[in-house]
Amino acid sequence: MSATGRFKLLQFNMQFGQPWDDVYPDHVPINLQLTIDEIRSHDADLVMLQEVEHALPGGAQAEPPPHYTRLKQEFPGQDSYFCYPRPDPRELPFGIGLAIFSKTPLREHICVNLPSPPVEFDFFGEKKTPTDRVLIGATTTIAGRDVRLLNTHLLAFFMLKSSSEVHLSQRKLVEEQLRDTAGMPTLLTGDFNVSKHQSLIQQFAEAGYQTVQSTEITWRRRPYVLDHIFHNNLLRPTGCWVKPTMASDHHALSAEFEFVR
Repeated sequence: MSATGRFKLLQFNMQFGQPWDDVYPDHVPINLQLTIDEIRSHDADLVMLQEVEHALPGGAQAEPPPHYTRLKQEFPGQDSYFCYPRPDPRELPFGIGLAIFSKTPLREHICVNLPSPPVEFDFFGEKKTPTDRVLIGATTTIAGRDVRLLNTHLLAFFMLKSSSEVHLSQRKLVEEQLRDTAGMPTLLTGDFNVSKHQSLIQQFAEAGYQTVQSTEITWRRRPYVLDHIFHNNLLRPTGCWVKPTMASDHHALSAEFEFVR
């Protein structure tokens, strides 16, 4: 963090510490050290993470969350906040849980449930419906200025042969949080799982927020821009970078900001 208040943010879906493999991407052993090394390499003032933990059979949630606990040990000088979604026996064995890490203290924490619609899909021959998602938030102070931080991971409707443009409820709940913080510098990060991302960008633009980039692919499995860093007009991005990494099936997205006034 510079003396003028310029700061750097890292947005990263860490896929519960499972590295990428071009041949067998779903069968690679978890290697949390690669995740830690990737995060550390960015030296960001703010780190926003999705899929921190691996969902356990039957929707069980490990307490304390092991990966978040390890990350706290690796970054002892940082404040942090973590939240699981609501426990649900329908949870599939993928990544769950959101975290914020900050070099400055966090306060005013929230964890908002984002209900998923009962869209049926097939999972290895069984009919399933999706579990709820969450949005977390906190406030920090950087160079004497309060900054609101929001982080989310929305349902991937395109994987269910549907679209968030049809099922807008999660996106609208996120938009409500954006509008509630319009008077202070605010950042929204996450894996938004919107394959046709222009509709998402337009929706949040109407609420006064812009994404730092919308052209470079951020997901290895399909050529989609799923990860975003949105900001309002009280913050100005001075640079942004999409960095391919073998530590996840998502690339790392980072941006540097300064205050506008």
